[in-house]
Amino acid sequence: MKILVDAFGGDNAPLEIIKGCILSRQENPDVEVAMVGSRELIEKCASENGLDITPFEIFDAPGVITMEDEPTAVLKEKKDSSMAEGLRLIAGDKGDAFITAGNSGAVVVGATMIVKRIKGILRPAFASVMPTSEGPFMLIDAGANVEVRPEMLRQFGIMGSVYMEKIIGVENPRVGLANVGTEDHKGGPLQHEAFALLRQTDLNFIGNIEARTIPAGCADVVVADGFTGNVIAKMYEGSAKELMKKIKGVFYTNARTKLAALMIKKELTELKKYFDYNRYGGAVIMGVRKPVMKTHGSANAVAVSAAVRACADFVKTGAMETITQKIAEIRSEE
Repeated sequence: MKILVDAFGGDNAPLEIIKGCILSRQENPDVEVAMVGSRELIEKCASENGLDITPFEIFDAPGVITMEDEPTAVLKEKKDSSMAEGLRLIAGDKGDAFITAGNSGAVVVGATMIVKRIKGILRPAFASVMPTSEGPFMLIDAGANVEVRPEMLRQFGIMGSVYMEKIIGVENPRVGLANVGTEDHKGGPLQHEAFALLRQTDLNFIGNIEARTIPAGCADVVVADGFTGNVIAKMYEGSAKELMKKIKGVFYTNARTKLAALMIKKELTELKKYFDYNRYGGAVIMGVRKPVMKTHGSANAVAVSAAVRACADFVKTGAMETITQKIAEIRSEE
């Protein structure tokens, strides 16, 4: 198995990406990791920081897609970029999965047009695994599709359920539809039609859910259009960050609170780690033929290593084949 990593995606490239590949080799010794990007710059960065990259294969790609580039640049002006080359490599079976922290729009376009969709998939979706008080859940779509049709939401539910069961290990995942209330009649035409379609599947569909109950672990898969999902994701991340900042502020108020913090330092560290999105790797682009993962723009070495592990699990568990089969079954019933 070979996982390809874009060495020039994100704010901390290439140093944190290189460190992440090295960390991944230590944590996942059975997975081969290769880097995609300018060989000259990768080797220069590694040399300047005393990092040994001799065990890694490097696929040379001089170009870089920036956050300012149009999404279609991956197909046109920046065909020589590390992102475009990585996607072409897995499309040509030169790798089993691809990871990038680069331009979100470009990776969705590239994954769709270069790697291609699974047969029958209407739209790929960003699928983010995030924490709750009861364990992780998947939010799908987290921002790839602002406008969707009801049948797309049904597909999102199917793909999310397979991922949570196969990769995260959740038995019979509970699938909920993000809405403005829990009653069956809530929402607009999109939610009404999607509700009916999801209820007709063999998923463990629990109906409509409200955003306020997501942190309490009300569902294992939260289905939403990309606009709603992205708002939920950004609010979720921002709230967790501010909460941890406030908690830190409380414990640094005076000598007494600092002593209290020292006494529960281990517990505070675990709490901070629990809310750290880096441990989940990033968002999988569900619906394309090979695993493609978009890590956070500020991803560090831990996030890169976690992304490698998640992609490797995606390949090992046969989740892609299960998704393909379930989508084909739905299509045959229509």
